[in-house]
Amino acid sequence: MNNDIRVPGFLANGISCGIKDDGKKDLSLIFSETPAEAAAVFTTNIFRAAPVIVAEERVRKGKIQAIIANSGNANAATGAQGHRDACAVTGKLAKYLNIDESMIVPASTGIIGEPLPVDRIIGGIGTLADGLKPDGIESAAEAILTTDTFPKIAQRTFTAGGRDVRVCGIAKGAGMIEPDMATMLSFIMTDMAIGRSELEKTFRKAVDASFNAISVDGCMSTNDCVVIMANGHAENRLPREGTRDVRAFFENLLAVTDSLSRSIVQDGEGATKVITITVEGARTKREARKLAGAIANSNLVKTAFFGGDPNWGRIVSAAGAAGIQLIPEALELFFEEVLLFEKGMGVQPDRGRIREIMQRDAINVRVNLGMGNKSFRMYTSDLSYEYVKINALYHS
Repeated sequence: MNNDIRVPGFLANGISCGIKDDGKKDLSLIFSETPAEAAAVFTTNIFRAAPVIVAEERVRKGKIQAIIANSGNANAATGAQGHRDACAVTGKLAKYLNIDESMIVPASTGIIGEPLPVDRIIGGIGTLADGLKPDGIESAAEAILTTDTFPKIAQRTFTAGGRDVRVCGIAKGAGMIEPDMATMLSFIMTDMAIGRSELEKTFRKAVDASFNAISVDGCMSTNDCVVIMANGHAENRLPREGTRDVRAFFENLLAVTDSLSRSIVQDGEGATKVITITVEGARTKREARKLAGAIANSNLVKTAFFGGDPNWGRIVSAAGAAGIQLIPEALELFFEEVLLFEKGMGVQPDRGRIREIMQRDAINVRVNLGMGNKSFRMYTSDLSYEYVKINALYHS
């Protein structure tokens, strides 16, 4: 464990309570020693999981103090019982922590449609809460994993209002990642003192540029949520809108969310490559985003990258099908610095150079539309045999 992964005023822990058959950690807790300002973004899926509905209600009311998350069971498509189960868990934890239940946000991830094993979770709450510690963030990160192959953690320290401030986040996600909110689960902690309005605006801006700019398989989860807590333990001067301190907070928060979102793509189920797709020269940011998403979610594009095939035709085709009025003769396509398409036709690249690029585990793709000055960047992964294997066998 890295003892430096910590945020003043926050305690965390992760344990195994028996949800997962393999004995791996499956119950996570993050606790702020004082009530914290909070903001969150949730999935837009119509079939939202019970903990998402409960969490949204509680974050909307104001401050929160704890997040409890289980892995191995999504508590989604479980009807009214699922809602009662989510509340039973937070109710038990509230009594143990001696805080109001409305201050606790629940989250779940795992298999959809199976009843939440409430007795196992409640049976583990004492051990979970008793083990809370300042350097428990890595353990908490480990306990929210499902098909992930490694925990996702990012941290930054900066100065604001005359004080050192820390931002730290954990995340999980490897499949069912679709940019229309955030990611599967991510919890972010900061000791910065910041008003709720500024926190929410800054947080949503960071989410939009990071968690909302990734794709693994184009599938949106029922359980996606990203929550941030700011407990003010840094005791910095409260920043005003538009000030240097707010900009510093945004830049460091974005660095954390960007690192976490890129790690999710890197750990995409069966992924062997991270592809950065930048669309520039668009008339509007919305059009740049839409076109980047069309390329990022194209199975033909993703499988070409897995096979090491510089098939620019698939990218041009995906761009043309995005529903945006393009000027074919104005579009330029680059892999790294190598030009592959311009003036409405392909360009013969240096074969050795393009072969070397296609063997990399991180590749930059740039599409210049030649129609304006707006841009958008997305991370996506390739699509491999292993992805099919993982998802064909996941429920069994």
